[in-house]
Formats: sequence, C-alpha cells, structure tokens
Amino acid sequence: MPHETMRSCIDACNECALECEHCATACLNEQDVKMLARCIALDLECAEICRTATIVMARGSERAGEFCQLCADACEGCAQECEKHRHMEHCRRCAEACRRCAEECRRMAGAGQRRQGSSASAIPAH
Repeated sequence: MPHETMRSCIDACNECALECEHCATACLNEQDVKMLARCIALDLECAEICRTATIVMARGSERAGEFCQLCADACEGCAQECEKHRHMEHCRRCAEACRRCAEECRRMAGAGQRRQGSSASAIPAH
C-alpha cells in the first residue's frame, strides 16, 4: 500500500507525536510533577510509537497494519490518562490528538488486515 493512501494516518500520527511531546514538557513545568508522572511517561511513549508508525507507513511496510493497531492502543491509553487532567490545556489538546490518531490508526489497521487476508490466500503453501 503506497504511503499516499496512508497520508491521513501519517498526518494524525505526526500531530499526535507533537502534542504528546508538548504535553510532556508542559507537565514537567507544572507545580505537582509527581502527580503527572504517569501522564509524562505515556506522553513520551505515545510520541515515540507515533513517530515509528509514520516511518513504518512511509516505507509501505507489510507490518503497517499491525503497527497501527499498537499505535491506536498506545494513543488510547495516553488519551485516557490525559483526560484525567483536562483542566490543563496541554492535556486536553493531547487527549484530543490521541483520540484522532487512534481513530485513524484503527482505520489503517483494519485496511492492513483486509489486505493481508486477501494476499495470504494467494500465497501457496509449501
């Protein structure tokens, strides 16, 4: 699947990574950083997974669908944590970006599974 067909997912992953990085940095500047430790950790993890997902999709990897499912799961976890801190603008924006990215990644994961399923039957058994 050419990366152009994955453009909306790649864009959502890039936006999510940026919001997660911003959120983690902003959390570090909050008064009670210890209370935000899980949020910071999930922000950083989600950002890294989103960046890697863009690379996998840009390469047109046959594993893109599987990786997008992992990305969707990471984004959902990050969004759930950030929503606990919605009173902070950076957490609210991060949660929104994570939800958008998770939706795009689930769509892409579904497309990848359908494609793999159709090509798997075309490969002769040894």
